[in-house]
Amino acid sequence: MSLQTYHKLVRDRIPEIIEIDGKKCDCETLSDEDYISLLDQKLNEELAEYQESKSLEELADLLEVMQAVVKARGWTLKELEQVRADKAAKRGGFERKILLKEVREKEPSDG
Repeated sequence: MSLQTYHKLVRDRIPEIIEIDGKKCDCETLSDEDYISLLDQKLNEELAEYQESKSLEELADLLEVMQAVVKARGWTLKELEQVRADKAAKRGGFERKILLKEVREKEPSDG
């Protein structure tokens, strides 16, 4: 009998999928504090997986975790979108592909 030990946040249906596969698993329901902590870890994990694969599937996983973080912290997706839209209106988006190379003080003759 093989045993694999994990300490990671998983999607809601993973225990069911494991049991359908003929295996058993031990799980627990996290406190709100531990849930947020593990969501933050999961964000890093999913970002690393996306950076390695550059796949749409991994980007979707990252978005799923981001949405969970928003809800866990008591915000709404509408609030998130409003903050995003406000920042885009004030500072722009990323469509123009601008690379900032350097910033220097203006010389008095620069006007």
